[in-house]
Amino acid sequence: MSDVRVTIPRDSEREERVVTTGTTAADLFQGERSIVAARVAGELKDLAYEVADGDTVEPVEITSEDGLNILRHSTAHVMAQAVQELFPEAKLGIGPPIKDGFYYDFDVETPFHPDDLKRIEKKMQEIQKRGQKFARRAVSDDAAREELADEPYKLELIGLKGSAADAAEGASAEVGAGELTIYDNLDAKSGELCWKDLCRGPHLPSTRAIPAFKLMRSAAAYWRGSEKNKQLQRIYGTAWPTKDELKAHLEFLAEAEKRDHRKLGAELDLFSFPEELGPGLAVFHPKGGVIRKVMEDYSRRRHEASGYEFVNTPHLSKERLFEISGHLPHYGESMFPAIEFDEQNYRLKAMNCPMHNLIFKSRGRSYRELPLRLFEFGTVYRYEKSGVVHGLTRSRGFTQDDSHIYCTKEQMPEELDTLLTFVLDLLRDYGLTEFELELSTRDESDKFIGSDEDWEEATEALRQAAEKQGLPLVPDPGGAAYYGPKISVQAKDAIGRSWQMSTLQVDFNQPKRFGLEYTAADGSKQQPVMLHRALFGSIERFFGVLLEHYAGAFPAWLAPVQATCIPIGDAHVPYLQEFAAQAKTKGLRIEVDSSSDRMQKKIRNAQKSKVPFMIIAGDEDVAQGAVSFRYRDGSQKNGIPRDEAIAELLDVVERRVQV
Repeated sequence: MSDVRVTIPRDSEREERVVTTGTTAADLFQGERSIVAARVAGELKDLAYEVADGDTVEPVEITSEDGLNILRHSTAHVMAQAVQELFPEAKLGIGPPIKDGFYYDFDVETPFHPDDLKRIEKKMQEIQKRGQKFARRAVSDDAAREELADEPYKLELIGLKGSAADAAEGASAEVGAGELTIYDNLDAKSGELCWKDLCRGPHLPSTRAIPAFKLMRSAAAYWRGSEKNKQLQRIYGTAWPTKDELKAHLEFLAEAEKRDHRKLGAELDLFSFPEELGPGLAVFHPKGGVIRKVMEDYSRRRHEASGYEFVNTPHLSKERLFEISGHLPHYGESMFPAIEFDEQNYRLKAMNCPMHNLIFKSRGRSYRELPLRLFEFGTVYRYEKSGVVHGLTRSRGFTQDDSHIYCTKEQMPEELDTLLTFVLDLLRDYGLTEFELELSTRDESDKFIGSDEDWEEATEALRQAAEKQGLPLVPDPGGAAYYGPKISVQAKDAIGRSWQMSTLQVDFNQPKRFGLEYTAADGSKQQPVMLHRALFGSIERFFGVLLEHYAGAFPAWLAPVQATCIPIGDAHVPYLQEFAAQAKTKGLRIEVDSSSDRMQKKIRNAQKSKVPFMIIAGDEDVAQGAVSFRYRDGSQKNGIPRDEAIAELLDVVERRVQV
């Protein structure tokens, strides 16, 4: 046997090791149970990979992003095997790892029932305990077709091969541009084949290496994501490196479910999605309308103070406008179909920026007017597929708090710095405090327009503005808009979920396409830089995020009802009505519960409505000209003079603090 020299990098150290021919990655990391794969020359390999002379073999921990994906994809295979053992007629679709879990699609005659999922999970536990080995095997296209002749969806992926990843979400886990591979599940003792699947891998060494998993739910899903294709049944599951992590994840999901904005919106009577309107189209009820108005009013005041000018634009335009802007050729799939009248095609607007360009272009502009900051609460419409519509956070009709700033190149760095500071400060005012920034740049795709020089200059300007904030900056290659790079503000909510909020984009291309210009100090005509900025993203989405962040218990300044007055007896109703009338003159939103319910029922109703303050009055309060406060946590403060009570309410609202 000849010697093989390998390098094993760990953190900042590099270990040189001499081993014999036939040594596997598993041999290199023997006894290290947390290592589930290896990375060699940038490619992930199974631990069964035999190392070659000169290899750099990097261990992949199960807790790393790659390790978690391998764990979850291996668990998806176990689930698919369990399904086919219980439902032999089931045909296999695609089963990739996803964030926090995995799924697999199946073609079955009858949709899965919750009891089916229990049976499948029990069968998975049996397979896991058997310790079946995952064994990789390269096959030719023809051999794969022969072996998988009874799996029509796999045959389709083999036919697509190199383009499969683009043709179907998750297909990259199964088919690439190179050789095809099949993973066999082999009996640990006899080595006999138990099951197999078309897959690129890598996988865990055996099913026994799966520490903890759970099946979550089933849903319908169209093959390759197209409504033109057959509807399959998708089973979702989750898998984690330890049972404690699985338990923590399930507890997190339970908390997230309690905070689901769709559920809270119905319980608190804030908004609804009438079936008569269609998917992704919300109506706001009076209480939801109050919150939305307060959000908008505060944003308007802050924009006014920062030198923005308010504009308004229509909801549709001639199709030609979106051809000029580039949206139709580059964004057309997300726009609603054309509406034909007056022998012309019109489109519902998906973006406000083309119309703001027309406002800039409506007359001659001087350098003295720049930067020109236009702001609009503009409603837009986007054709989201029904399968991805999700309450307020992914809808088809929504209102953007959209700004477009036109400035000179010399003004651009300072304007970006000011813009980003403005955005972050305003988000903090709404109670979000933990941020990171994502810098989305172009890649080599042909979806991007404009010169390399413009892109480089715009990207560097955004990078410098982002770095001044002192926040984590995460790269997002290829995630830019077709016309320019962008910074996205990612905000964490109360339970640690990250939401994309504001976006800030630099655009040299639309000013060119619209022929925008201003007269410079020397009398020459120059092209302005265009900065796109959506602060909330959309009012509806931001509303949904805040609703989940606060679990419906909005701070007093945003709450639709800031205080509910609860009389101890009917005789105290007039006194509280007088108090409420006095508070309303100060701009406070106060209700008096004069219903026939008992006092304790009124308190429970106020608690269910998540009202910040309950104001209680009885004989003693009336005699003293005072009220008692009951707070959300159940604590109480008694005998507060009426003027002091109103002053405390006003102070809490003014400071925008939570109680």
